[in-house]
Amino acid sequence: MVKSKYITSLLAKAKQNLKTIVLPEGEDVRVLEAAHIITEEGAAKIIILGNVQEMKAHFAANGWSTDGIEFIKPEESPRLNEYTELLYELRKEKGLTKEDAAKLALNYNYFGTLMIKSGHADGMVSGANHSTADTVRPALQIIKAAKKGGSASSFFIMLSNDTPYIFSDCGVIINPTDEELAGIALNAAQTAILFGIEPNVAMLSFSTKGSAKSDEVDKVKRATQIALEALKTDEYKDLGIRLDGELQADAALDAVVAAKKAPGSEVAGKARVLIFPNLEAGNICYKLLQRLGGCEAYGPILQGLNAPVNDLSRGCFAEDIVGAIAITCLQATK
Repeated sequence: MVKSKYITSLLAKAKQNLKTIVLPEGEDVRVLEAAHIITEEGAAKIIILGNVQEMKAHFAANGWSTDGIEFIKPEESPRLNEYTELLYELRKEKGLTKEDAAKLALNYNYFGTLMIKSGHADGMVSGANHSTADTVRPALQIIKAAKKGGSASSFFIMLSNDTPYIFSDCGVIINPTDEELAGIALNAAQTAILFGIEPNVAMLSFSTKGSAKSDEVDKVKRATQIALEALKTDEYKDLGIRLDGELQADAALDAVVAAKKAPGSEVAGKARVLIFPNLEAGNICYKLLQRLGGCEAYGPILQGLNAPVNDLSRGCFAEDIVGAIAITCLQATK
């Protein structure tokens, strides 16, 4: 069962507006257990892709009910031709042939993503047995970014003693430009609001307010200014987002250090949304906190898409998948 009070609170919210989530990795017992838990909680409608007989046999062996769960073998789905045609129409200008579309539609991650595009599911959670690229690629090709010219990025919900933080971007954009970094920050701030986390956004660096000089620091400074200008527009001005940078991690999180390094900052010492200057920094940080700091990590979760498609760590536990499903449900509700 779910131990985290925060994830339990997300499940309670998901119950208020049931969404349909597709899980394309029905061969994995962790995924099946998570589907069972979610269904028992009544937090979502679940579709699992895989060998139907084997999946149902696993449920029966564990004494789990299959009520409320739809099992689909894509190769035998009556909608396979519909999804193949949809994929071809979406990608033919990129050179995709009908023959290649037929092959891709049988890929379970593509099949699940096409279910969302067709309105037969609200979101997808994958990655227990697939790389981030395998999960994200279909989403970027089929679901696409919500804003024209925008880009999708990712975030983690990190729980420290059950207190949630947003870390972004730790999974998608390797070395964002200043414009991309500003976009990541704005998306992450909106994500924080969606999940009930105070949108105090710190643009992280190895410098605080000019304490070090380099091209890398200058990029974070420029991104901060771009984001601050955006916060003055109608889209953001009434959301209560506070953003500051550049800040070192200790100045962002520790009030005593903040008073010395960034006096007068609305964010320093109170940050709940941490924006990393590049993927290398973000990925290393979240893994260290997870492995050495005892934090729970949920993600990478995609943001900036038209519909939620989310990734798992291949080392995840069933409870992690439950958390990812709950997060996906709330993203689909907004």
